[in-house]
Amino acid sequence: MGRTLAEILEGAACGRFPETDGRTTVVPAPSGRDTGVIAFTAHSVVFTDEDPAWVRATLAALDCDPLAATMHPRFLSAFLERTGRTTDTIDLLTVASSLPGGPGLELREVIGPVHPRVISARRRRDGVRMWEADGGVLVLGRGVAGRWEVAVELDEDARHRGLGRALAAAARHLVPPGEPLWSQQAAGNARSIRAFQAAGFRPVGSEALLLGRREGA
Repeated sequence: MGRTLAEILEGAACGRFPETDGRTTVVPAPSGRDTGVIAFTAHSVVFTDEDPAWVRATLAALDCDPLAATMHPRFLSAFLERTGRTTDTIDLLTVASSLPGGPGLELREVIGPVHPRVISARRRRDGVRMWEADGGVLVLGRGVAGRWEVAVELDEDARHRGLGRALAAAARHLVPPGEPLWSQQAAGNARSIRAFQAAGFRPVGSEALLLGRREGA
């Protein structure tokens, strides 16, 4: 297993996962923006600049299954309080390989007025770009540890016709050759999970990102 989060993610994208030994690995945060937890099968990775001894002591104090400790609400609450951060949800973390050629969907890059989805994405990603198709948008940028990340959003009246799957598949053509493409889906968003898996994204774990608080919050 790699020693940095970027190395761990690179391995997971290629199917090389941490040992299923029930342990938690603590690695430095890859940037001041990126702090959180990724739970793989029977092994978790906490990426933070907090004292690793605090992480381990807090986990050890929980009265729960050790395999579930890093995603336990009490640990995440303590983690948020200690770091002064906030979070949205625990996501399913998925990944797909890049694809050659152009996307099989007509896309128009959006340049100009800032879309609300781009504003949200810029809290989590660098170099954010957005494309639109009839009924939906695709947002691409460099997220945790510099990985390529994609998110899609559909108009309500454009659902149930395969557009989400088509946008997710199109994104695989927009990243550099050989680069994995990552995406997160909220665990309860079954439609999004189905769309991304139909587009070739495979689940690798769960992820809780701790976000810096918005200015004025």
